[in-house]
Amino acid sequence: MTVTALAVAAAVVAGWYLWRTYEESPWTRDGRVRANVVMVAPDVAGALVDIRVRDNQEVRIGDVLFVVDPARYKLAVVQAEAMLAGARSVLEQRQEEQARRERLSAASISQEALTQARTATLSAQADYDRAEAALGVAKLNLARTEVRSPVNGHVTNLLIGRGDYAVAGKPMVAVIDNDSFYVAGYFEETKLRHIRIGDPVSIRLMAYQAPLKGHVQSVARAITDRDNATGADLIANVNPTFSWVRLAQRIPVRIAIDDIPKGIALSAGMTATVVVTEPAGDRHVKPPAG
Repeated sequence: MTVTALAVAAAVVAGWYLWRTYEESPWTRDGRVRANVVMVAPDVAGALVDIRVRDNQEVRIGDVLFVVDPARYKLAVVQAEAMLAGARSVLEQRQEEQARRERLSAASISQEALTQARTATLSAQADYDRAEAALGVAKLNLARTEVRSPVNGHVTNLLIGRGDYAVAGKPMVAVIDNDSFYVAGYFEETKLRHIRIGDPVSIRLMAYQAPLKGHVQSVARAITDRDNATGADLIANVNPTFSWVRLAQRIPVRIAIDDIPKGIALSAGMTATVVVTEPAGDRHVKPPAG
């Protein structure tokens, strides 16, 4: 009788523990390492004459990734400089004419002629300003032939080569932003009530033994409702059937990474087990290892 009672008690305790672990404890094996992927596009068009990086190479902000043929942009700068010199000459001439006419007495020059001189000076000044702006654009385009990394990170899946034609605004190189890594944990909706913003988090990557430390940064406020499609007449398209087995939806929780142990190299897409803990007390049941 005693053995039976002990067995029943053990079964009850084990059942309670498993229920708390799988239904109440805020943890999930469905975690993913994420990072911002910067799609670097050239600001000018032309053939690529130099590739300065290799696939998976680490880069810093400002490092040159590739170079667009600068020949026509150098000529554009020369042309803009010539136009600016011509506009400067005309402006100086108009200023001298205005100054000479303004020194004349009212009996020697009409008010209309003086107004025309002033207008000509203003027009020459506008032409000079346009030429100066055009030179600035030409120099900027020339500088933009060297396409630089906007972030600290790693080049990934490099597919370009010398001779490829770059189109302005079309992405050509992907750079993983090393300063943007975070973990997305997909928690069952039944566990969200145990998760608070700022709660410390233990992150266990499948690739490494040492855990990472982080904290809850935010909780997603929406996921796609696959049964809420819009009909052709802009009204709800309701599915007439209903699944009797209702599964808890998984809600993305953004986890900021606070500490990465030495020797761990993060790659976006890695899988992880995410365990939300509490600063003090023992609110949660420790989930099974793995």
